[in-house]
Amino acid sequence: MRELLESDLFLLTLTVGLYCAGALLYRRTRLALFHPVLLAFGGMIAFLCLCGIDYARYREATKLLDFGLGLSVVALGYLLYEQSEQMQGRMLPVFASVVAGCVAGVLSVVYIARWLGADRVILNSIAAKSVTAPIALAVTEPLGGIVALTSVAVFIVGIFGSLAGVWILGMAGVSDPQARGFALGSAAHGIGTARAVELGAVEGALSGLAMALMGITTALLLPLIERFLY
Repeated sequence: MRELLESDLFLLTLTVGLYCAGALLYRRTRLALFHPVLLAFGGMIAFLCLCGIDYARYREATKLLDFGLGLSVVALGYLLYEQSEQMQGRMLPVFASVVAGCVAGVLSVVYIARWLGADRVILNSIAAKSVTAPIALAVTEPLGGIVALTSVAVFIVGIFGSLAGVWILGMAGVSDPQARGFALGSAAHGIGTARAVELGAVEGALSGLAMALMGITTALLLPLIERFLY
């Protein structure tokens, strides 16, 4: 029985099954508790703890999912191409917004964590919280961060942005569909983009564009920010 629970096929199937169950429940109820990423994340943590399976074994068993995440990064290039018309005549404000968002997003969480007493390893682990997981992990590891902690930070930011992002934008008076989509994609990566798609085609398109640009910008700038600004 133990060998079955720790097998690659079982752990991979369980992960995908929990996500699909969450997607079905969320589609029917629209309750935040059943967000597919949240349900899969929480369910797998509970299962691994109850069965005494360590994270290293789980990561080894689900390498196929990691490979799929890597492919999703390549797909970001297509998003950029698909939304090229949206950028015509807006290159300067778009790139200025992405750079400002990248720097503000990194420094805000880093300085708050430093104020709370976090060490350099923790700072490097959470700095890339606002970009899609494959890029965040690829950037964090060379800086000496803990990739498991990075995954948790990316997950929490994505879930928070998906659940509270629209409300926060409404409170701030942001009603333009392009601005709302761009904000969700740049702050809450793929999970925020999924929420933006629910709002409309324009929001979803701009969110995908923002997610791609934010990932590329963070990958380029984070090593420089880490070296000179914190």
